[in-house]
Amino acid sequence: MAKFSIKDIETVSGIKSHTLRIWEQRYGIIRPKRTDTNIRYYDDQDLKLILNISVLNNNGYKISEIAAMSSAQIQQAVLEVSATDRKFNSQVKSLVATMLTLDEKGFHYILSTNILQLGLEQTFINIIIPFLQEVGLLWQIGSIHVAHEHFITNLIKQKLYVAVDGQNFYEGTTGKKFLLFLKEGEPHEIGLLFANFMLRTRGHQVIYLGQSLPHHELQEVFAVYNPQYVLTTLTSSITDEELTKFANELAQSWPEATVILTGSQLYGKTIKVKSNVTVVNDMAYFTALLDEFGRNIIPN
Repeated sequence: MAKFSIKDIETVSGIKSHTLRIWEQRYGIIRPKRTDTNIRYYDDQDLKLILNISVLNNNGYKISEIAAMSSAQIQQAVLEVSATDRKFNSQVKSLVATMLTLDEKGFHYILSTNILQLGLEQTFINIIIPFLQEVGLLWQIGSIHVAHEHFITNLIKQKLYVAVDGQNFYEGTTGKKFLLFLKEGEPHEIGLLFANFMLRTRGHQVIYLGQSLPHHELQEVFAVYNPQYVLTTLTSSITDEELTKFANELAQSWPEATVILTGSQLYGKTIKVKSNVTVVNDMAYFTALLDEFGRNIIPN
């Protein structure tokens, strides 16, 4: 069982510590635990409830109303809000709650409902990416365990596998040729899987090699496939020096190809790279880049 300080709760939920104390005293809506030395803390279930309260309160529910609701009523109201909120904060907070309690059914409901309304691409951009950023924050403050991360990332990957598998394969497509891989030691695959989905949706040809691939293994692939673009994502911690070295090794090895680097390790960074390297440091830029490539879908 995880233990959260009131500061942790404020960081994750957005509810000020002072406000939370008032709600506790006036409505008894949360009952924090106490250590042997009388320091207040909250457990997993408390955090889930507080996240749900935050969702409802931000969508017009008064605290007095929420305090009068049962746990089941709160959960149902949150699911209903999460199906229609177009600012998407409700969905993100609700996904955090399902992760903390390993609620697979709730996770699928929230994602599936939004995918039906928005499509997978917009659901990923507006909900899953901000959710994964929230997961990163929780990891930094020690609020989640490896099991939580594995649980949620595998569910997201399942959605992407199914989406890619459901796409049509077009013979003789005029789309551009892409090679997607993660460098050796890079295990975080979700961003690359999403890029794979986005490229295939637009009719491009993709060879997907997945995670942790040694550099020398790419030589055989280039000999057979000869891609126009090499795309990789960088999520695990890496120094600017290592990042520059990696980018330039790819650029020098295959100067006729364009190397596209993206991922959280590129966000907000400026690195000096070869002329055939494109650094994509946010999702808006990546989407714009794909739009430049165009769509190459051949009608049935």
